[in-house]
Order: sequence, then structure tokens, then C-alpha cells
Amino acid sequence: MPADLLAPISPWETVGHTSLEDVLSLTSEGGEGTTLGTLQAKALRTRYSPRTEAFGLTLQQWDTPGLRLYYGANAVTLPDGNLGVPLDPIPTIAAFLAVFRDGDAHFAIYVPKAEIFRGDDLALSDTESLAGLPISVKPVAYGSNSWTYALTPMGASTEATGATAGTPGSFTPADSLAPANLAELIAEVTASPASAWTTGQYVTLADNSRAHWTGTAWATGIAP
Repeated sequence: MPADLLAPISPWETVGHTSLEDVLSLTSEGGEGTTLGTLQAKALRTRYSPRTEAFGLTLQQWDTPGLRLYYGANAVTLPDGNLGVPLDPIPTIAAFLAVFRDGDAHFAIYVPKAEIFRGDDLALSDTESLAGLPISVKPVAYGSNSWTYALTPMGASTEATGATAGTPGSFTPADSLAPANLAELIAEVTASPASAWTTGQYVTLADNSRAHWTGTAWATGIAP
């Protein structure tokens, strides 16, 4: 996740123009509940099937990067400059970030790894409306994460100044943004406690790396 949600820098790239009417949607599949019980107790507990979710947006940027998000990352540029639609399209694998502003407050959805591909069939219904490409952004597991996407609390924009040991640890003040990387952690964050963190303790940075305090300096990874 970028250090400044309101001004992301490289390697983040904007997708371009999107629909004014259909800003963003969230759909899900699965998650059905099955009630488990016995003859004596009809409802002991409920078991839920795995749930997959996907964000939807309508892209109105008909350039090559936008068309590849819809038609597949393996769409090829032909000698005449046109884009060839592949027989076996594959989704674009990339991180996804959506930031919503409401006055001075803001809210973000961060997906460290997503499959981005066409979300629906293309339809050009009339000559008055702006044509759009329905795009689906499906969060998938990234590395060893036990989560697929994250939400920032409304207005959280304070940079962390402290880090408390834990498994994982946390940043202070509450709801502050994690340092972007190890360099930012070293430059801006004070460890608590100041003694060496014990085995297994660490904090997770915005780039999904981990770091711990040795007693004298920040170091990558989990405390040995």
C-alpha cells in the first residue's frame, strides 16, 4: 500500500476514466450456511462454505492498457498497432487500490494481489451514453497472508511513529498507516519495548514485508 493514499507514486498507475453512475460494486459467491445438529439438539452450530468476492467497476478508458484489463493480459499488439484478442485470455495479476474522498476524509480498499479480467459481456446500448468495459477485480491470496484485501478506517492518514512488539505487533497511534517499507520504518518509527524483541515477534509493513527490533536497530523478518 502506498505511504500516501491520496498521492500514490510509481509503481502505482491509474486505470483512467471509470463510470460516474456505477462507481464500484462488491459481489460474492459461496458462504452458504449449513446447520449441523443431532437428534437431541437440532442446531448445534453452523458451518459456512468458502466465500469468494470480487469488486466490479466500469472502465471507460479504451486505450491499450484498459483493453488488456478486459480482454486479457496476453492480448498482443499486432504489427499494424491494433490489439489482437487472444484465444485463451489470462487475467492481469496486479495489486489494486481504490481511494474514495469525502471532503477531508478518505477511505481506501487495498488488494495486494488480484485477478483483473472482464466482468461481463460488452454492450453498446445507445449513442448517448459513454461506452464502458465491465471489469472484475477478484482478490486472491498473497504470500502467507490470511486475508485477501484490506480496508482503511475512514480518514486514517496519520503516519505511524511507534511500533509495539507482538505476533504480529501494531503501530501507534491507533489507526495510523504502516510504514511503506523498511527504510521508512528505520527513519520514522520508535520500537516498544526498546529491548530486543523476543522470538516470533514482528510488525508487517505496507509492502507486506516483516520487520523486528534487535535492541539497537530495525531488521527484516521475524525476530529469531
